[in-house]
Amino acid sequence: MRIAFQGEPGAYSEAAIFEHFGNHLQDNHLQTVPCESFEEVFACVARGDCERGLIPVENSLAGSIHRNYDLLLQNSLAVVGEHYLRVHHCLIGLPGVTLSEIRSVISHPQALAQCDAYIKSLGGVKAEAAYDTAGSVKIAREKNDRTLAAIASRRAAELYGMQILAESIEDNAENITRFQIIASQPVAPGSDAKTSIVFALKNEPGSLFKALSVFALRDIDLTKIESRPLAGKPWEYFFYIDFAGSIQEEVVVRALSHLEEYATYLRVLGSYPRHRLGSSEDKQILMSNKEK
Repeated sequence: MRIAFQGEPGAYSEAAIFEHFGNHLQDNHLQTVPCESFEEVFACVARGDCERGLIPVENSLAGSIHRNYDLLLQNSLAVVGEHYLRVHHCLIGLPGVTLSEIRSVISHPQALAQCDAYIKSLGGVKAEAAYDTAGSVKIAREKNDRTLAAIASRRAAELYGMQILAESIEDNAENITRFQIIASQPVAPGSDAKTSIVFALKNEPGSLFKALSVFALRDIDLTKIESRPLAGKPWEYFFYIDFAGSIQEEVVVRALSHLEEYATYLRVLGSYPRHRLGSSEDKQILMSNKEK
């Protein structure tokens, strides 16, 4: 199975792929495909170059990755899965460098935001955005500048032969990124499922209340709501919602049918197996990470 992700080898997206599709990895059937941009991830799946793509959609500390919500709407791909990854950031420099030598830190904007307090604690160190966490380690290696450090994963440091100056530098230990998995065709979600939809409403009083009430009336648990501007129509929005259940359930079918009475646009992005962080498998992963 070929799975596309944004970033360089060693990126957190690649780590999420390894965790989620570990059974394919053991059978040597898994191939990760690095992409320069999120747009390229979607394009790879749409062209059939990859069977799956994995995109980050939100982080527990830094919030939503809005670009990927827009791309979900702009493409006709289906959401077929999700994965929660606990993120542990490292400060990474050239071999032999000491922490006191560092004057600049580079990484993806999300990683910089997640380590903002730590960076400030270094005193006078400048933060600069890069296109990717693992890519920032590659840049630091190529520049060969002893005053430059990157923020990325332990694996990124190992891949590029760099030195870890500090570990677990994220501002909050509960640093979790949620990823969604995209494919050209939907999947059978199973009994423990989640559904993602996007819809638009008329700009009139009470419209959002009425839309959300179709779920409340049926005791459907909403797990996420996100709004994005509707291009060309100022102060009107698309609403992205994730909720527990699948479109194979009658209660969900009735809720969506009810929602259509209020929505000017409605699309089901996908129903898929729900990933529950904290399972016995996830605990084993966390323990192995702590032992490294």
